[in-house]
Amino acid sequence: MNSNHLLLEEPIRMASILEPSKPSFFPAMTKIVGTLGPKSRSVEIISDCLKAGMSVARFDFSWGDIEFHQETLENLKTAVKSTRKLCAIMLDTGGPELQVVNRTEHPISLEADTKVILTPDQDKPATSNLLPINYHGLSKAVKKGDTIFIGQYLFTGNETTSVWLEVDEVCGEDVICLIKNSATLFGTLYTLHVSQIRIDMPTLTDKDKEVISTWGVRNNIDILSLSYTRHAEDIRHARSFLSKLGELNQTQIFAKIENIEGLTHFDEILQEADGIIFSRGNLGIDLPPEKVFLFQKAAVYKCNMMGKPAVVTRVVDSMTDNLRPTRAEATDVANAVLDGTDAILLGAETLRGLYPVESVSTVGKICAEAEKVFNQDLYFKKTVKNVGEPMSHLESIASSAVRAAIKVKASAIICFTSSGRAARLIAKYRPTMPVISVVIPRLKTNQLRWTFSGAFEARQSLIVRGLFPMLADPRHPAESKSGSNESVLKVALDHGKASGVIKPHDRVVVCQKLGDASVVKILELED
Repeated sequence: MNSNHLLLEEPIRMASILEPSKPSFFPAMTKIVGTLGPKSRSVEIISDCLKAGMSVARFDFSWGDIEFHQETLENLKTAVKSTRKLCAIMLDTGGPELQVVNRTEHPISLEADTKVILTPDQDKPATSNLLPINYHGLSKAVKKGDTIFIGQYLFTGNETTSVWLEVDEVCGEDVICLIKNSATLFGTLYTLHVSQIRIDMPTLTDKDKEVISTWGVRNNIDILSLSYTRHAEDIRHARSFLSKLGELNQTQIFAKIENIEGLTHFDEILQEADGIIFSRGNLGIDLPPEKVFLFQKAAVYKCNMMGKPAVVTRVVDSMTDNLRPTRAEATDVANAVLDGTDAILLGAETLRGLYPVESVSTVGKICAEAEKVFNQDLYFKKTVKNVGEPMSHLESIASSAVRAAIKVKASAIICFTSSGRAARLIAKYRPTMPVISVVIPRLKTNQLRWTFSGAFEARQSLIVRGLFPMLADPRHPAESKSGSNESVLKVALDHGKASGVIKPHDRVVVCQKLGDASVVKILELED
């Protein structure tokens, strides 16, 4: 079996396949984002998810009110304290999502080969012949023959209560459609998606801005997931908005690519964004299904080469109702890891699924197995070649630290950092061992009061593959003027030992600044 492109071992030993998976403090180098909701908001369930490997909690504001999400977040804070597991907070905006409104809440049955009218008049009740929608511009955006999909959980890929419509006629603001398949819609809101059509609505809506400026500011969100990002300007606009909201000027913005428009402008969006989320549910509707994998692989590679986190969604949908994923889903998770993905995002599986903890645990185990056969050597060479020469000072130090760690078979890399940039650059080269990022807080002032920074930087690295942060004592500077910072190093080593990553007689690579110089050194530990 040729291992030039994917595999680390040549050949794969059958014995390694039959060996049971070994539990560890770090379930996997690949991170797991869990969406918290009705089935995953108690302190007990959140605690179990954190122990199973969840490192980022996603709050999806396309549903639920601020009070609901605040209660969930308070439970998360309690769980973080009790488990001593750091967790980042991600706010996912609703964005310009089109919806069908059913105020009566009665199930609506739609029959194949009959007609249904989509109208922007939300005062009319939803029936089998008429569906009110939340957008007045649909009739101007579509034409005869266009495809429209409607469903409660439209983008999960296996939902049976979805309907496929074909535009038959536009009449004023109403759109008359032919129903292509029989289905029954349940609930108050259904998502509506028009395939490959531009919707003239702002990416950051007024509702999104209200949520960010209230709930987001109150809770110092670490990451903003910008739904339906279509242009680089969307990122710039969101960043400008966040810059006026105090501490949120430190919040990272991840572009959520969901349609053809975002795909078309992907390169410009990647330049502006702090990370990318591939929303494969939406993409699987906007793109032909056979093209989704191609975009995933190409886009993840671009993220890897720029050292920006790539997050993949919609991986184990069947675990929403089942204890085990399908074999295809398990393979899909592993292939995402082999592609270079930083994190796997669980949506319905943890939000409303019956097995939120098992979903996190199962994905973590699959990721860990895939990481064992990840061809780090090939990846390293590709990344170095892509960076080119001359390398920047930081790139040179980061790549040297990874190369040294692999050559001496170090059990961990310890990186001292204040901004987090050095640690992220090391992680960019995908070392086979954990990178313990020791974030040293910096003292700063706004001329009214003095505060320490560092918490944002530590939590934001929880979505980067292989990076495991710890916040150091602010009394110890990150940049020592003379010699190594022994006290902080001891704390980092003790953390590594307590987590089982570092053992007696292991070698550890340390990357830190000494005055104006950056130093990579190798430590051989005693008993």
